[in-house]
Amino acid sequence: MNPATALATVLVDELVRCGLTEVVLAPGSRSAPLALAAHADSRVRLHVRIDERSAAFLALGLARRTGRPVALMCTSGTAAANFHPAVVEAHESGIPLLLLTADRPPELRDTGASQTIDQIKMYGTAVRWFSEVGVPEDRPGQVAYWRSLVCRAYQRSLGPADPGPVHLNLAFREPLVPDGDASWCEPLDGDANGPWVRTRVAPPASALHLPPTRRGVLVVGDGAANMRRYVAAAGMAGWPVLSEPTGGARYGDHAVSTYHFLLGAPEFADRHRPDVVVTLGRPGLSRPLLNWLRYAEEHIVVAPDLTRWPDPTRSATQVAQAVEIPVAAGDDEWLRSWRRADAAARVAIDEVLDAGGLSEPRLARDLAEQLPNGALLFSGSSMPIRDLDQAMRPRRGLRILSNRGAAGIDGVVSSAMGAALAHNGPSYALMGDLTFLHDQNGLILGPREPRPDLCLVVVNNDGGGIFSLLPQAALRDPFERVFGTSHGVDLAHVAASTGTPYTFVGEAEQLPKALRGEGVRIVEVHTDREPNAVLHAVMRDAAHTAIRGAL
Repeated sequence: MNPATALATVLVDELVRCGLTEVVLAPGSRSAPLALAAHADSRVRLHVRIDERSAAFLALGLARRTGRPVALMCTSGTAAANFHPAVVEAHESGIPLLLLTADRPPELRDTGASQTIDQIKMYGTAVRWFSEVGVPEDRPGQVAYWRSLVCRAYQRSLGPADPGPVHLNLAFREPLVPDGDASWCEPLDGDANGPWVRTRVAPPASALHLPPTRRGVLVVGDGAANMRRYVAAAGMAGWPVLSEPTGGARYGDHAVSTYHFLLGAPEFADRHRPDVVVTLGRPGLSRPLLNWLRYAEEHIVVAPDLTRWPDPTRSATQVAQAVEIPVAAGDDEWLRSWRRADAAARVAIDEVLDAGGLSEPRLARDLAEQLPNGALLFSGSSMPIRDLDQAMRPRRGLRILSNRGAAGIDGVVSSAMGAALAHNGPSYALMGDLTFLHDQNGLILGPREPRPDLCLVVVNNDGGGIFSLLPQAALRDPFERVFGTSHGVDLAHVAASTGTPYTFVGEAEQLPKALRGEGVRIVEVHTDREPNAVLHAVMRDAAHTAIRGAL
């Protein structure tokens, strides 16, 4: 057996022994040993994509939904560089990815050889660990080295305290395909009972115990861990729960879904400064919430890894791996005041949306409400997730994901594809037209590839809608060209180019029917950027008026 084939075969086998089930491949020549080994192993599900960036975000979506490492393979050169945006998102979001980049051997580097660039630590600090594996050789000791290295890479990616991407750079000399010779200087087999190296996770450190107080708030942002336990504890303590859509805690009697508007009203925010705030995950959607956090007497951030914790406002007073929220004695006026204002703001917001026809925030609200229990909704990172945050009512049974680590618009179609492939149930995605066009290659699926049940809902306002809500909108002369970026693309033609079923929705009442179907499909909704900006202002003013009336 040639060394390239031996290394690739052992590597894939040990990954499977560690628990790997999903492999994403962007084809190429130098990665042939990896591709053939993955294709030959029936224990993994193989996904092939022609575009490395799309492949990387597909792997990201798979890993985000499952919480387990996904292997991502490519050839040498710029192929590996195209993984970088997804690597950055995985780094910021704590998503486990195993990057297996094929490379030319050392003697071809810095010689001008084709498809040869410097791949050593090419992702910099965006990976949890890097290893230059070295050119495989037919000599004793290689199998133990390869298998122990794979175990280390898999476990470092998985975490559990600090999951994220890990990069193995694999230099292969030719021949790159099996040569028909099965001999090797030592047995290639792994351990008979599982992985070569078994890891044991120590129990978490003891939790921080808070003093009892009724004037507490639980804030739940993207990527929150152990969320349900904290929501239950907050309920027992009489605390309101302010959860972003991807926090997964916007349900139950204590969920305050209009917190963006409540905390944007000075009359409410000033009267509702808490004794303590406990934050899970990474909140970052609502500026009023982030500003309000600065005024908390005590702001405790819960972070599994005490070397990395989210605190964009620099307002954290303590960071703990776990917190115990005690039941507090006293009346419920604190919680009742939050709920009264929340109910008043909700009525005002819904009245504005219902009277205005089909709009972006109404689409987000109605979509989140109409999806069946057990559904997955993957949201774009720009306006769609903010519209969900501001307009979505509390509900159970809906899993919402988004690439909010670096909050880029790239790779959302492919990420949604990956998440849908890993989800046991119907899947949907909500995104803007620029986000959709940025990753339209994600629609390209070969005839033999696993196909998800995914409905892509695309809000087409012919450009970058979020900029109409920002100060840049006042710069009338350059705005449209350098911010609005109107494109004029017919999305029906984009859908037709890949044979993807397409439906246009012009009225809110048409949405439920348009969402029906199976497989990958597109639903397009047209909106206008300027009226959308006006509508958001009307929502805010109506909510603030209602909040003042409820105080």
